[in-house]
Amino acid sequence: MLSERRLEVLRAIVQDYVGTEEPVGSKALTERHRLGVSPATVRNDMAVLEEEGYIAQPHTSAGRIPTDKGYRLFVDRLAGVKPLSTPERRAIQNFLDGAVDLDDVVGRTVRLLAQLTRQVAVVQYPSLTRSTVRHVELLSLAPARLMLVLITDTGRVEQRLVDCQAPFTESSLADLRARLNSRVVGRRFTDVPPLVQDLPESFDSGDDQATVKDVLATLLETLVEEAEERLMIGGTANLTRFGHDFPLTIRPVLEALEEQVVLLKLLGEANESGMAVKIGHENAYEGLNSTSVVSVGYGSGGEAVAKLGVVGPTRMDYPGTMGAVRAVARYVGQILAES
Repeated sequence: MLSERRLEVLRAIVQDYVGTEEPVGSKALTERHRLGVSPATVRNDMAVLEEEGYIAQPHTSAGRIPTDKGYRLFVDRLAGVKPLSTPERRAIQNFLDGAVDLDDVVGRTVRLLAQLTRQVAVVQYPSLTRSTVRHVELLSLAPARLMLVLITDTGRVEQRLVDCQAPFTESSLADLRARLNSRVVGRRFTDVPPLVQDLPESFDSGDDQATVKDVLATLLETLVEEAEERLMIGGTANLTRFGHDFPLTIRPVLEALEEQVVLLKLLGEANESGMAVKIGHENAYEGLNSTSVVSVGYGSGGEAVAKLGVVGPTRMDYPGTMGAVRAVARYVGQILAES
């Protein structure tokens, strides 16, 4: 364990390097920060930090820069994330409140995160498997054709056509709609199948029973589809600002960002209870070893229905980025709860 003084030296090195992009020397540290010790003591502390792998010297006679291990300790020992200002919070709320549907919410969230953090923003659509049913609508399109509309508590809308074995009446359709909603509204998607399995037998007519079976087959197919594996990405052009952080090439990072499976795995590190920060080589995908990923779950009622986050160079403003990601996730959760 490092002493508190050496932790302060490490914090100062991280802050200066993030702000200046230049390796940090002991003289600059003592001039910019009130460390309360002599330059000689700071040099000694830096030597210990380097020996233990928290900082490194990029080339001879240069100052020091943080390593992945140093950034990790810095993040783990953060007293708290940087709070957003009142105007920033108001801007977030006003921007997201203007969304008209779920696609708009996700699109606005991506643009907002990219602007706030100046990193690459990634937002996953709410998962169907973690959603609950808000309403099931059945619309007659032809004597033996229906439109099934499934609306979730997160504002997601799924539409499916149902070709039935026999024609049906408007009264039968209204009856089916009422019975179906009475059983599934407010229920988790995963709980729905056993709740509706005996629904066909509750209708007297053989034709009506056949129609109900057709509707249920389409509904259950919709519930088990993996359509939730969708995400939106934005702000990739922000990476061009960080040529210093990708001295060899930025190509592996761009290639990784094109792989949806890779991004979903990165976001999967976040959980419902808190934020995940993966730094440099902690990212399993080699192409992202020069980046850090800050992600968190979002949703209503304290339960995450999807993830969002940002990807940027390891030399990032961690307190500010974590604060922005957390704030945006909270506002998106509120919007979904109210939609």
